[in-house]
Amino acid sequence: MPEGDTVWNTARVLDRLVGKTLTGAEFRVPRLAAADIIGWNVVGSASRGKHLLTRFTDTAGAPWTLHSHLRMDGTWRVFGPRERWSGRPAHLIRVVLRTDDCVAVGYHLHELDLVRTPHEDRLVGHLGPDLLGADWDPAEAVRRLSERPDRAIADALLDQRNLAGIGNLYKAETLFLRGLNPWTTVDGVADLPAVVALAHRLLAANRGRWNQATTGSLRRGEQHWVFERAGAPCRRCGTTIRRAAEGDHNRITYWCPQCQPGAVPEGTVSRPTLARD
Repeated sequence: MPEGDTVWNTARVLDRLVGKTLTGAEFRVPRLAAADIIGWNVVGSASRGKHLLTRFTDTAGAPWTLHSHLRMDGTWRVFGPRERWSGRPAHLIRVVLRTDDCVAVGYHLHELDLVRTPHEDRLVGHLGPDLLGADWDPAEAVRRLSERPDRAIADALLDQRNLAGIGNLYKAETLFLRGLNPWTTVDGVADLPAVVALAHRLLAANRGRWNQATTGSLRRGEQHWVFERAGAPCRRCGTTIRRAAEGDHNRITYWCPQCQPGAVPEGTVSRPTLARD
């Protein structure tokens, strides 16, 4: 699942459309196949946690929003008007938006909706404070996290209803840097505001670049403390980094048993596999 900074960066890619009029538009999904938005003006591109909101005004001036979610495999790319579309197979294209000088192509997008802008909250109103948004409120994030004190902190951080934007990468790196076992319950975290503040700093530090780093180094293989480093030695103590998959295995946790001591729940799949670095 893309992290909040990746989605924020994608919104910046779509900024190339802002201030322009759509000369062509195509939806390759049944529910929007008949939508006609040619002639609409693109007035904004924003992220909300892991959701993308592309905003328009129609020919009568009414505000509309195209909502999309990247999930694991979605992406938006913007090309020149005569540039060859590359990077993904054509059968994955879900949306094409054209202006006089560029074309935005959305591949394998999910949860596509076209709604009146005042109704955006029907799609994203359930989300907690956005770590990279104007609505960021650390006290509210802490309050929401604290509502379920018996929940594992790793699971709570991934719940977008608590705070929007954290994925497996920032979950793992934040917990390592705070020395917290991923299965520590929320009420067992000594300084929950510090966890929230650190997550915010890590995402904000990577906003505007695609090469995400939490160690201070952008060199390949040096960017992360534990994320995707299962089987490799901890950069602090040398202990082998572990990897656990829970539920549908999309929720992956990486941690150092020495730096983040604590029990691993029975039934959790834990593998000391070789690091991808």
